[in-house]
Amino acid sequence: QVDRYLYHMRLSDDVLLDVMARFQAEMVKGLGRDTNPTATVKMLPSFVRSLPDGSEKGEFLAVDLGGSQFRAHQVKVFDDGKQSSQLESKFYPTPKEVVQGNGVELFDYVADCLLDFMETKNLKHKKLPLGFTFSFPCKQTKLEEGVLLAWTKHFKVRGVQDTDVVNSLRKALQKHKASFVLAGDLDVLALVNDTVGTMMTCGYDDQRCEVGLIIGTGTNACYMEEMRHIDLVEGDEGRMCINTEWGAFGDDGALDDLRTEFDRELDLGSLNPGKQLFEKMISSLHLGELVRLILLKMTKEGLLFNGKVSTALLTKGKIEMKHVSAMEKYKEGLSNTKEILTELNLFPSEEDCIAVQHVCTIVSFRSANLCAAALAAILTRLRENKKLLRMRTTVGIDGGLYKTHPQYAKRLHKVVRRLVPNCDVRFLLSVSGSGKGAAMVTAVAYRLAAQRKQIDATLTPFLLSLETLREVKNKMRTELEYGLKRETQASASVKMLPTYVCGTPDGTEKGKFLALDLGGTNFRVLLVKIKSGRRRSVQMYNKIFAIPLEIMQGTGEELFDHIVQCIADFLEYMGIKGARLPLGFTFSFPCRQASIDKGTLVGWTKGFKATDCEGEDVVDMLREAIRRRNEFDLDIVAVVNDTVGTMMTCGYEDPNCEIGLIAGTGSNVCYMEDMKNIEIVEGNEGKMCINTEWGGFGDNGCIDNIRTKYDKEVDEGSLNPGKQRYEKMTSGMYLGEIVRQILIDLTKQGLLFRGQISESLRKRGIFETKFLSQIESDRLALLQVRRILQQLGLDSTCDDSIIVKEVCGAVSKRAAQLCGAGLAAIVEKKRENRGVEHLQITVGVDGTLYKLHPHFSRVLQETVKELAPQCDVTFMLSEDGSGKGAALITAVAKRLHNVGQK
Repeated sequence: QVDRYLYHMRLSDDVLLDVMARFQAEMVKGLGRDTNPTATVKMLPSFVRSLPDGSEKGEFLAVDLGGSQFRAHQVKVFDDGKQSSQLESKFYPTPKEVVQGNGVELFDYVADCLLDFMETKNLKHKKLPLGFTFSFPCKQTKLEEGVLLAWTKHFKVRGVQDTDVVNSLRKALQKHKASFVLAGDLDVLALVNDTVGTMMTCGYDDQRCEVGLIIGTGTNACYMEEMRHIDLVEGDEGRMCINTEWGAFGDDGALDDLRTEFDRELDLGSLNPGKQLFEKMISSLHLGELVRLILLKMTKEGLLFNGKVSTALLTKGKIEMKHVSAMEKYKEGLSNTKEILTELNLFPSEEDCIAVQHVCTIVSFRSANLCAAALAAILTRLRENKKLLRMRTTVGIDGGLYKTHPQYAKRLHKVVRRLVPNCDVRFLLSVSGSGKGAAMVTAVAYRLAAQRKQIDATLTPFLLSLETLREVKNKMRTELEYGLKRETQASASVKMLPTYVCGTPDGTEKGKFLALDLGGTNFRVLLVKIKSGRRRSVQMYNKIFAIPLEIMQGTGEELFDHIVQCIADFLEYMGIKGARLPLGFTFSFPCRQASIDKGTLVGWTKGFKATDCEGEDVVDMLREAIRRRNEFDLDIVAVVNDTVGTMMTCGYEDPNCEIGLIAGTGSNVCYMEDMKNIEIVEGNEGKMCINTEWGGFGDNGCIDNIRTKYDKEVDEGSLNPGKQRYEKMTSGMYLGEIVRQILIDLTKQGLLFRGQISESLRKRGIFETKFLSQIESDRLALLQVRRILQQLGLDSTCDDSIIVKEVCGAVSKRAAQLCGAGLAAIVEKKRENRGVEHLQITVGVDGTLYKLHPHFSRVLQETVKELAPQCDVTFMLSEDGSGKGAALITAVAKRLHNVGQK
């Protein structure tokens, strides 16, 4: 009979999965900026951005308002490696006149209780940070403020709704200012909802805990949501705890098909009709009343107690949750039920006792089922946010219903596991969650503020003011001039090497050319066919060969023999071994040229260390290696720097291109300089391309004021200490290494990776620049950043990932700004050379850092615009400067040579 009577309270798994889907949709609505105003589930941001990591320490106070009693706590958190804490509490009653009086009285009462607590514990003269647990829906815009949206449970205090409760507490504390001191001049550091407090307390004991659940007088859940999904808060980085306020789920009618006549009757008789409908189906405050209404109707219909309606059944609130729990203690048979019903003047038969027990079971079982469905929705969302097929997580739980009801916990666990089989859930009971939780949130806020300070101190030297960048531009300009003057060239740090490339392409170039490209760990051989006239085009065929480390750092003879071996393979492969083709040799290392086909190596860079090369003519070394092999002959026309090749490739498309920039593994610039300014080359007519070799800028100490200790560490650990200092601050080869040094330092300070320096972090070169580009990509969620770090053997938390991303951003932004400051000096020089007020010029650019990094090119361009406002600079991406460019230089040289002969 009872089953038939309460048929609508029994919910199948299909119905629960449907409730789960409805709740998921409500969550999405609550998170959206446009949909939030009409959402019933408010999804309130808590501004709690981080879970405890075990390094919290200190002494904290907490006050806790929201349950049947008011509590004050003193919490000591020990950083002893064992994550231990100590809690001392005192309970105070919450009299009816206080919880249904006015706001001033309420907060004065809280302040009085806190003062009393501090006196008892002898804490009056200690400066302690205070956390405030306030278990009602609040709209927060920061951690230490919250505007009350509505009272719930049995509270109805006048004049508090729509005001900041932290401010009210501050005012009440202010009245007692003479009596005691709180940290930060009577300051409340964190306002916390009891649900969030529960998650934080459990999170201190189990770092997997990222959901908090309360099932007691009220019910609610919170969880850690990805910032990118929270429209109501600025910023996309990291996570924030969302207080769902799920008690209002269904207030828009979404659960009407599941609500019974008893739910409706209960709602009509409540303090807030039409509100908190989900909570009224679940929380202990209402379950006893539901049971009373059901028993009343059954008795009236003659199904119970011989149809005799006692006063107890007619009195609202007479049957409480404690009665329901006691009656469901099956182990004790029917004795409890009989005793309770008799006390209520209901004289039950054995059948009555069985029926009443059954009613209690169905009502509390429905509560556990509905709670499980909404919790399953949260767990599914967490798992999908993390893009995991299977997830392990912990739910921190508190609340009288969960703790005291004999079957509730077991039922809830079972149903949750059935609804989300792909989540391995641990349920962790919170000990004094709401009080200790507020202290935990305060402790985490304290830790984060201290960490923020340390991180800022570490990264501040990387922030360059406009003034500093102007200074860098002016110093670069001075060094450029030194490099061009005969008497200062020898000691200049920017070498300003003449390239003997005296023209850019004019479109009449044609023929077949070979190009060699040596400048990194790979070596290329190319055949380039250039057509002129109306069907102007460039066709290229190439093959890439690796250069093993033992050859890069072996002898010069071995290196050039290896190069010639690669050329032989290519000629064979293309079937052109017999032809004596003109060849351009891209050699991307600093060379002093005496003519276009003579280049003396000034010094190796980029990890090369082959012996007996420095001070030698690389064209001669190549010719000798070809002679040694004695298989083919080539006409070596030009030795070319990759930067010049880049300028020439873009110059073929845009005659206005007179500057080449490389921002990749290395960093360099070339530009067309007026011959009259180049004192180290005879003649004053026309122009010549100057390879600045600006990577050496600062080798004389002129930019030491902006070098950080990390730059010095990277320099000292490099193959060429003291050399190429500007390049080491701006080029891809070194940025990852700077990042690694900063990460090691932050880890030593205990700010990253739980203070553990992993083996992989100790390895030089592990942090390649491509990882910087990936980590800084705006499209990458922190989860993917964590994956990249895991590939590098760095086990990071969400907070770690945010810090790593910030470090990468600081290092690459500085690199782009420094590069921009250098380039601004060059375009300004070009403007003055031309004697114009306003210059329009194109810069040909190549290099992976410029092409692949998500922000480098933008920051570089903005810096040039800011520092050289009278120059309108167009940036053009070069298509294969070192290959196609070398062939074009060879073609231009051939054309100019033929003109000369004529």
